[in-house]
Amino acid sequence: MVATWEGMSRVGRGALICALATVVAACSNAGPTASPSSVGATGLPASGSIAATATPRTPPTATASAAPTTTPTATPTAAGPGTVVAWGDDSGGQAHVPAALNDAIAVAAGDNFSVALKSDGTVVAWGANDAGQTRIPAGLSGVVAIAAGSNHALALKSDGSVVAWGANDAGQARPPDGLSNVVEISAAGDHSLARAKAGNVIAWGGNANGESDVPPGLSNVSHVSAGYTFSLALKSDGRVVAWGDKFPTDVPTGVTDVPSGLTGVTSISAGHAHNLALKSDGTVVAWGTNDSGQTSLPSLSGVTAIAAGGNFSLALESNGTVVAWGANESGQTSLPAALVGVTAIAAGAGHALAIVRPTP
Repeated sequence: MVATWEGMSRVGRGALICALATVVAACSNAGPTASPSSVGATGLPASGSIAATATPRTPPTATASAAPTTTPTATPTAAGPGTVVAWGDDSGGQAHVPAALNDAIAVAAGDNFSVALKSDGTVVAWGANDAGQTRIPAGLSGVVAIAAGSNHALALKSDGSVVAWGANDAGQARPPDGLSNVVEISAAGDHSLARAKAGNVIAWGGNANGESDVPPGLSNVSHVSAGYTFSLALKSDGRVVAWGDKFPTDVPTGVTDVPSGLTGVTSISAGHAHNLALKSDGTVVAWGTNDSGQTSLPSLSGVTAIAAGGNFSLALESNGTVVAWGANESGQTSLPAALVGVTAIAAGAGHALAIVRPTP
């Protein structure tokens, strides 16, 4: 999930500015649905296509890197510093949050690993490391945003440059030469996206389904989100553009069929084969595959953030509570008890992450 510097809360801005001496998304960013072997929750005490819009309801009552030294110029994804909570598939240890991780400002979830950005601009990763996806590059600092694909990760630095690590079989962890002035990043499957300050989109990595074929002339983009075999872009006028997902021999997912008349969108999140869009009035629209109910929206109220995962979805409401729907074979939609005060969310293939603000 990626947001802009202008859209950050005053608390989030202050924390990041102080920490850096002068950070949305998607997940949101998810790969293919995993086949989990276990379920875990840490951080708290004990087919077809469809497009839908949420109906409002009454809100419920209920390995790190060196510190940064540069002045941020990129637009980060950040919430106020808090504790990371994880639940769902834990087959790779991705739901076992490292002890004392209580100053996170952003989280990203991959297939079987997790990444957190700390308030000092350093990065922590945990879970599977078969492709080096949790091996943080030495000396990585000054990070303002993070993203996770199936088995690779991205970090956006305050100088507008991008660092990548993990799987690179399709070139997904090799940013294009000369890539600069980046203000947003996203990753999923085996491809990566970047949005430049000028509003154009750069894609690299896998392209078997056209996911890296950015439409010619695409401009004035305010947000990007990578899906498993496709990509989304949100234009500054509130319209959504989609490309990729070219499965000539498979049943179409409808994931690139943006609902007709969809406008007023402020945020987007691409999953494995479905999408979520958050509108300016706090309502949510979903489309794509619905084999697990991932686009069958529950009642929602005052949504401030969204995250599309493997075959499930998350929404963060303005009162700090999380709503989850879709598949639950790994417990990914079974929220931990007393999950309140949430400031950020992320959805992976079969697990979920949240940042919970400190108790006063």
